[in-house]
Amino acid sequence: MKYLICTVLFLFLFIGCEDAPPVDVDGTASLELVAQWVPNDTTGVVEPLSNAKVILVSEYGIQVRQTDQNGIFKVNNLPYAKYTVSVRMQHPLDPNIVVVGTIKDIDLISNCYSCDTIMAKKFSSFGVSINEVYSAGPINSMFFFYDQYLELYNSSDSVRYLDGMVVSRVSGNSSSEGNKGPGADEGDDGDIDGFTYMFKFPGNYGEKNYPIYPKQFLVLACDAINHTSVVGTSIDLSNADWEFFNQFSADDVDNPKVPNLINIRSDRTTDFLINLSSDIIVLSDGRDLDWTDGIDISNIIDGVEYQQTLSSEKTLDSKIDRGFALAPAKYSGQSIQRREPGGDSNDGSIDWEIMTKPTPGYQK
Repeated sequence: MKYLICTVLFLFLFIGCEDAPPVDVDGTASLELVAQWVPNDTTGVVEPLSNAKVILVSEYGIQVRQTDQNGIFKVNNLPYAKYTVSVRMQHPLDPNIVVVGTIKDIDLISNCYSCDTIMAKKFSSFGVSINEVYSAGPINSMFFFYDQYLELYNSSDSVRYLDGMVVSRVSGNSSSEGNKGPGADEGDDGDIDGFTYMFKFPGNYGEKNYPIYPKQFLVLACDAINHTSVVGTSIDLSNADWEFFNQFSADDVDNPKVPNLINIRSDRTTDFLINLSSDIIVLSDGRDLDWTDGIDISNIIDGVEYQQTLSSEKTLDSKIDRGFALAPAKYSGQSIQRREPGGDSNDGSIDWEIMTKPTPGYQK
């Protein structure tokens, strides 16, 4: 009798706690987008963005698809979520221009069909971009973060040259002081302001001595040494491709086997280091070196802003990037990396993702 009571009680609890089946089955939403652009600004005729790459981002991850000849992208069986879609295509006639369009926050619900149009715009694209930023530092209790590095990538099909290019940290012009903040065009005069550290590749703009080959990654180490000898959870950067070296510092590390980017601001006597949780990094072509009145936006090759929270204030000029990347926690051993090598839609909130560990010199 005792066992019979337990069995009946178990069945009662099982039946009583079982949820009713959902009315709408998730994974039944559909999305259709038509991507268009204006190839000729003179005529203004709208044409389809044919065979363009489509990046679909949601809480479920990323999907990479393609538009058809008519610029149409269709996908079915999507789960309920908020989606962001970016469409990207290399200009068919100019390798230095990329055509990009983005739609954010598309709400899809089960059994729902959504249709929209993306109007893409043309952006200057040198082909070289900042592909990874490792700023957080390794997992440790020593407040060690000197293993920072940046990674460049050439997404074009041509050899590019780094001669004279400048890598800068842009952290001046605090918005709390009444200004727009670092990386903003303070006077609306076509330049960005707030440059604090500027390190330059050897040579001058237009020279061709320091190539970056198609699909090549280059690691720019703050200190090109094996940092695991200091903190076991750190990384070995002794084989980095380049090293930041401040010749105005008395104790900056210099690996003689690794070529240097050198400091072009004699008023800065410390190592090139970036903020662990929020900063702006800019790569410029080196034509404009006068930071006192800002660097011309036309000289900026790429820029990335990363912030600790989604509610942080964005300050980098939207002509360089319309969003910012979400940064990992301090001393997490994590980095941020573009979702695809060199994939730049000029919206950091779409282009970047947090990696569980840094990947210097390769894409995971």
